[in-house]
Amino acid sequence: MTRVFDRGAIFAGWVGLGMAVVMAIGLELIVAVQSLVFLIAPVAGLLIGYYANARSARRRPWGRVLANAAWAGLVTALSLAILYGGVRLIFVYADSGYRDGPQGGPLVCRTGPECSYLRYLGAGKGPELERAGVVDAAAFERLVLQEQLNGALTIVAVVIGGAIAGGLLYGAAGPRVGEGAARDPASVA
Repeated sequence: MTRVFDRGAIFAGWVGLGMAVVMAIGLELIVAVQSLVFLIAPVAGLLIGYYANARSARRRPWGRVLANAAWAGLVTALSLAILYGGVRLIFVYADSGYRDGPQGGPLVCRTGPECSYLRYLGAGKGPELERAGVVDAAAFERLVLQEQLNGALTIVAVVIGGAIAGGLLYGAAGPRVGEGAARDPASVA
C-alpha cells in the first residue's frame, strides 16, 4: 500500500475511522440530532484530507497528494456511513414497541420495523407516510432502508469531496517560510 499512499495517509485513515466513531456516537446518540452528521461531514473530510498530506509532508506530485487525501477520506467516509446507518437501523430493528403508560402503554407488534411503523402512526405521521407510499410495515421497512442507503451515499460523497479539497489546500499552501525546496522532502518526490 505504501507505493500508492504515503504512510502518513494510511495513519490518517485510522484517525478518520476514530473521528467517524466519535462523530456518529456523539451526534446520533448523545446530542441525538442526526442531521448534524451531514453538516459536519464536509468539514471532517476537509480536515482528514489536509491531515493525510500534512502527516506525510506531501505537497507534490499532485497525483500523490490527491491519492493520500482520497484514501483517508474514503476510510473516514465509509466508517461514518456504516456507523450512521447502523445506529439508525438498530433503533428500527430493535424496536420492541415499549411505551410508558402516559404514552399509551406498549404497542402490540413484532419487534422491528412493525413496531417502528406503529410508533410513527401513533405520533400522527400517517398522512406523511402515505404520501411516501407507505401503507404497511413492509413498505415502511423498504423506505427506511432506502433512506439509510441514500444517507450513507451522501455521506461518502461529501466526506471524500471534502477530503480532496483538504488535500488540494495543503498541496497549494507550498512550503512554510524558511523551508527551501531542498529541505522539504515532499517537494522532491
